[in-house]
Amino acid sequence: MITRESSSDIEQSASDWHHLPPPEVVTRLETHPDQGLHPLAVEQRQQKYGANQLTQKAGKNPLILLLEQFNQPLIYILLVSAGITALLQDWVETWVILAVVVINALIGFAQEYKAIKAMQALAQTAQSDATVIRGGQKQQIPATELVPGDLVTLQSGNKVPADLRLLQSRDLQIDESALTGESVPVEKNTIAQLDLETALADRLNLAYASTLVTYGTATGVVIATGDRTEIGHINELISSADVLTTPLTRKINHFSQTLMYVVLGASAIAFVAGALRGYSLDDNFLGVVALAVAAIPEGLPAAVTITLAIGVNRMAKRNAIIRKLPTVETLGSTTVICSDKTGTLTQNAMTVQEIYAGDQAIRVSGVGYAPEGELSTSGENQALIECLKAGLLCNDSRIVEEEQGWSIVGDPTEAALITVAHKAGLERHTLAQELPRHDSIPFESQYQYMATLHPVADHALIYVKGSVESLLPRCTGELSASGDTIALEVDRLHQCVEQMTTQGLRVLAFAKLDLPTVPPSLTHESLDHGLTFLGLQGMIDPPREEAVQAVQACRNAGIKVKMITGDHIGTAAAIGEQIGLAKSPPQDRTGAAMTGTEISKRSDQELPAIAEHTAVFARVTPEQKLRLVRALQSRGHVVAMTGDGVNDAPALRQADIGIAMGITGTEVAKEAASMILTDDNFATIEAAVEEGRGVYDNIIKFIVWALPTNLSEGLVIFVATLLGITLPILPLQILWINTTTAVLLGTGLAVEPKEPEIMTRSPRPPRSPLLRPSMVRFIALAGILLCIFAFVVYEVAIRNQASIESARTAAVNAIVFGQIFLLFNCRSLSYSMFQLGIFSNPILLLGVGVMIALQMLFTYAPWMNQVFGTAPVQPSEWGVILATSLGVYLLIELLKWNRRRSRA
Repeated sequence: MITRESSSDIEQSASDWHHLPPPEVVTRLETHPDQGLHPLAVEQRQQKYGANQLTQKAGKNPLILLLEQFNQPLIYILLVSAGITALLQDWVETWVILAVVVINALIGFAQEYKAIKAMQALAQTAQSDATVIRGGQKQQIPATELVPGDLVTLQSGNKVPADLRLLQSRDLQIDESALTGESVPVEKNTIAQLDLETALADRLNLAYASTLVTYGTATGVVIATGDRTEIGHINELISSADVLTTPLTRKINHFSQTLMYVVLGASAIAFVAGALRGYSLDDNFLGVVALAVAAIPEGLPAAVTITLAIGVNRMAKRNAIIRKLPTVETLGSTTVICSDKTGTLTQNAMTVQEIYAGDQAIRVSGVGYAPEGELSTSGENQALIECLKAGLLCNDSRIVEEEQGWSIVGDPTEAALITVAHKAGLERHTLAQELPRHDSIPFESQYQYMATLHPVADHALIYVKGSVESLLPRCTGELSASGDTIALEVDRLHQCVEQMTTQGLRVLAFAKLDLPTVPPSLTHESLDHGLTFLGLQGMIDPPREEAVQAVQACRNAGIKVKMITGDHIGTAAAIGEQIGLAKSPPQDRTGAAMTGTEISKRSDQELPAIAEHTAVFARVTPEQKLRLVRALQSRGHVVAMTGDGVNDAPALRQADIGIAMGITGTEVAKEAASMILTDDNFATIEAAVEEGRGVYDNIIKFIVWALPTNLSEGLVIFVATLLGITLPILPLQILWINTTTAVLLGTGLAVEPKEPEIMTRSPRPPRSPLLRPSMVRFIALAGILLCIFAFVVYEVAIRNQASIESARTAAVNAIVFGQIFLLFNCRSLSYSMFQLGIFSNPILLLGVGVMIALQMLFTYAPWMNQVFGTAPVQPSEWGVILATSLGVYLLIELLKWNRRRSRA
């Protein structure tokens, strides 16, 4: 036992522990393989290395987060405008402008305050108790108190409390799916030395913090604690992952900056023009404020939020829960989806698909653990029956029927064997009564098989299942379909195994031994030779049918799909081919796939081109997943990444859209993700992309509809200032137009149904401008028309001897009703309203009705007249208002019709 602490620092982060023999590991850690550390050494090491827990990154101060919401170009202009109106003591306008600014800030704050808490979830994942041996005494302690050199014991059900080098093990199996992506428990051992470059998932003599012991027992020495563990490394990767803005956010920010410069320039020109015309300082400032308020789409942030929120609701109905609102739009611009395999593209249910017995290849229908399906047998086949019996009896798991379907208790591979036996009509309970188990040899990695002993009258049967490599050398004969024992043809069986493995099937062999008497117990020596080969069973976690269709739909939409998994390359390549990701010759199914080891040999300069053209990546580590996402992003892709484990969290955070599994996903993955699939189904991603495209379309429709109003208002103020005439509309009236129409009319566009060709067009280029040139021309034309018609209506009212308040009210109504007619133009930028169906969007029609009612109050209600400086409009002026508004609609529809005709 070690009683002192060496002055040399123990290198916790060494990457060669798997390469060192146990005695050297113990020596380097200055501990004892049986007695563990002395309490004094423990105390010294706790002071040196600290607690065995992950460092949590400090969260952002909520006040700072709130203040950041005001750090936007358009908000600057509104705040300055509010300041000017306050100096002019125009308090109503001041408070209205400030209310708009504060509401927008609160909306943004509410979104971001709920955001990423991945570090806290990750730290909670690592917290548990541990059983240690210190000073020769076994004791239970909090896992946070572990130090390098501690001797830890493990048993089934334990969470591994730190990174360990295994010194002793018995039948140890560990579920590392959350860390490495391996879909089945990993058989661990105490192999003296592994190659230095052995991949993380293949380091069988190490156990990693946060993984789960599913079977067996072990003793190991702590080689790393806290941030130096593999999960700690993932913690650092999450911290290093870039927090990306969405494509729409980037484009709107760029648009806002451009608009800010335009508004400032126009305001400066208007101010100078007003000064030259002899305006008073107050009037000049009022004109500048009116121009600034007119040109800024105050309702844009709220409208975008409403549209995104509606998209969230639609996605929730299709099993996609959105955690971060901007994700909705980003989905629509996705160019690459990087998907995990198990449970997302596949069923997450091991299924026997092919059996070889009695010189027959037998296909098995049905998927999952439900005992529903058939075996394609022809005639009697005793070898098949015995092969299925072996799988059923040599088995410690069970399948259970529940309300939501069939589930398993135990190992997925054994559950698949039970299911296929039930499909053939074998009933486990009945068979267990006929052939009760007398003894068994559990699976051990050293022998690679499991055996069970069953007394039968005056003799005994031993059934064995295991790897082909372990069983075939022990067999001296083969059971034929008729039930006779015949000579074993090893070459033929190896050909069958090869044929199954090329399909990505995991192959198990089955055998039996008939003994004249019942031995007191089973021994490995009794199974060295003389076994009768029964058959082979090939199983796989099969692809989801809907995933195959969804992958094809993504391809039709111009989206690349890539599989990134921790599973073996053969299985990954086979699944990739079955779902249409990779096409390669049958003799080389791994040709379209790449392993994590190969990725590690590629530089950051080489990897982007490889990631672009490779469809399947297997045996990938968390760091390699992160590199792949960054490589794809470096080529301009908008990347969606799926994952369910702790190992996926860094890549989920780095991706433009992180997608976690709702059923099998860890809390860490869910916290790092921006979207959660409640059904763990790839097809849901395709549905979410469709909804995302619809959301983006509707946001663009809103912008194309709203900007002509801002342009027309700005032009009205600008032209009036240059000409030296009275302002036809006031700043407060402009705010009324911009805010009420954005909410009431803009909401109608937010719920506009998706257009029919939405999933047959290519993704938007990530670097494309927010507005296409044709949209800019549309906005310019509509804005100029609204400006002209506002002046026309204003001038008509003045010539009809209307008061200045009544003329301004008429001008406001000209713009509002022009917006209403323009709204129907913008329901689609390609189709006409009649092609879409007049009543296909009832929410829009309701919004129009409410807006018209409010305009009547705005025009005729005395209290509204007092607040907004309005006055009633004469009936003759309404005719001009409606005629000009209808003119806008007809002209825009004529241009759309001409564009459709030219494309045809």
